[in-house]
Amino acid sequence: MKKLLAASAVAALLAPSAMAEEIKLGIIFGFTGPIESLTQPMASGAELAMKEVSDSGLLLDGASVVSVRGDSTCIDSAAATAAAERLVTADRVNAIVGADCSGVTGAILQNVAVANGIVMISPSATSPGLSAAEDNGLFFRTAPSDAREGQVMTDILMEEGIKSVALTYTNNDYGKGLADSFRTAFEAAGGEVTVNLSHEDGKADYSAEVATLAAAGGDILVVAGYLDQGGRGIIEGALDTGAWDRFVLPGGMIGDNILTIGDALNGSFGQVAGTDSPGTDIYAKMAEAAGFDGTSPFTPESYDAAALIMLAMQAAGSSDSQALKDHVFDVANAPGEKIYPGELAKALQILKDGGDIDYVGASAVELIGPGESAGNYRQVIVKDGQFETVRYR
Repeated sequence: MKKLLAASAVAALLAPSAMAEEIKLGIIFGFTGPIESLTQPMASGAELAMKEVSDSGLLLDGASVVSVRGDSTCIDSAAATAAAERLVTADRVNAIVGADCSGVTGAILQNVAVANGIVMISPSATSPGLSAAEDNGLFFRTAPSDAREGQVMTDILMEEGIKSVALTYTNNDYGKGLADSFRTAFEAAGGEVTVNLSHEDGKADYSAEVATLAAAGGDILVVAGYLDQGGRGIIEGALDTGAWDRFVLPGGMIGDNILTIGDALNGSFGQVAGTDSPGTDIYAKMAEAAGFDGTSPFTPESYDAAALIMLAMQAAGSSDSQALKDHVFDVANAPGEKIYPGELAKALQILKDGGDIDYVGASAVELIGPGESAGNYRQVIVKDGQFETVRYR
């Protein structure tokens, strides 16, 4: 009898953990492709938030959260869609952090997320076209739209006294969206775009594109591309020919890998999503302790994307996307107690007790309009082979 009672007691103690839900979050980034040097720390950022929540034991009465990764490739919509399909149908993820690049994000949204009712929160898909996507309330992003970046880039150039630019962009939704928004803002401010030339990623030689750009002229070359492929190739070609010695670097060109070009890049400048919110420094220290670079572009936004999904689950009392989608705005914005990185357990407890939170996170999250970030930018310049912060906008 004593053995039976003891066994029953052990079973009772183990029952809650045995019954606790395992929540799966998909992470779909371009682990191969033109921004592959950025995506590993981005994924680590999202997974840091998942571990923090799992360790708390407070999500939905002790649920654990696990990551399931998929490769978007950044540029191949068919491959990205297939990867997302596997995450949803085979791995049975509850929601998706991602995708990363705008074109594949739109493809996954329309072909997978909407079709299956799955929430997506992207930390880096910035095309203005996504603002008008038919998403059934399922799509959000923690990085600002390129409609804002085009204006920020214009403001920087005007302050630098630069009134004439050549412009090249990667031939996809991200590149075209950013190029269009920038050109509109720059010309409205009185600037001249001497040429607006697309380029393809993955080419071995960009001499023809560089020749066309150089023939048109301009005080500086704006490269709205990707740091690991076409954008880098354009810059290297321009430096080899002496066509330009300074470049404007939008968000897709910012990352440590572009700095391996060397001292020839000194004096080039640009902007990337970023903020001087207190949460940024907190997050950077957490990331360092976890063994990755939390200052790498879009890693704060990745932590925040995962955190918002899990906090919305707690607010909804459910891990189902159809329930949590209606609570993302609630946890992201005022009113409520401000929540910073490292405080997810605190946030979960407040929500469990019926209170309100205002998630500030690592990137000063504030959602507006159709589920997108109001956005902040870090203006940078390359000095002595490193990115140096000039100011925040």
